[in-house]
Amino acid sequence: MDYIIKEEDGFKYIEEGNGEVLLLLHGLMGALSNWEHVIEQFKGRYTVVIPMLPIYDLPLLTTGVKTLSKYVHRFVKFKGYQKVAVLGNSLGGHVGLIYTLAHQDFVKALVLTGSSGLYENAFGGSFPKRESYDFIKEKVEYTFYNPETATKELVDDVFETVNNRNKVIRILAMAKSAIRHNMAKDLSKIKVPVALIWGKNDKITPPEVAVEFEELLPDAELHWIDQCGHAPMMEQPEQFNSLLEAFLQKKGL
Repeated sequence: MDYIIKEEDGFKYIEEGNGEVLLLLHGLMGALSNWEHVIEQFKGRYTVVIPMLPIYDLPLLTTGVKTLSKYVHRFVKFKGYQKVAVLGNSLGGHVGLIYTLAHQDFVKALVLTGSSGLYENAFGGSFPKRESYDFIKEKVEYTFYNPETATKELVDDVFETVNNRNKVIRILAMAKSAIRHNMAKDLSKIKVPVALIWGKNDKITPPEVAVEFEELLPDAELHWIDQCGHAPMMEQPEQFNSLLEAFLQKKGL
């Protein structure tokens, strides 16, 4: 992915295209490349922006989903965006929910895919065999319906991350923060339109999570992608983009 990472005022981000702003939020182990197909599809008509969430850079005591949400708001204000459509995968969806709840006047629409916020079956409380490449490979493959989606490059990135003491401490702190910050009681307050685009074979935030999101959010529509795990925009990009396009057009974005 040959996009320029801009650095301004303490923020690092990718910004491609022109038009209405699509703000993409990556997950805990997510890389910017996870959104490559979305950038390519939409940069012709939208400003597609991916801020790099400072998961590994926060002081340990403030490492949590609320802090990331505040970071997103500072970024949106810094860029001068008036209204954005927020897309979030996994932890990024959770951050998007917290951000939207706090700043509904800044958000036109919200798209969640494999989002945490209610329940997730992630790596668990530790990485008992993080020195084992095969163990990490198996865990990354678990993310997808088709294990071949877990490329060597992707596995290498995760392996490097979980074997970096500074990073793994913050990953565990962030994961615990996400588990503690259950949003079931808050979702009824989110009035912006929400699209839930979910892999039918997601083992991390399984289908019943998407159903519960749809029930609790006042203005939500749920779309399934078959033969697809926790990251639909990576595993089934054409279907994901088609559903996203239809939602954005229906909402006049």
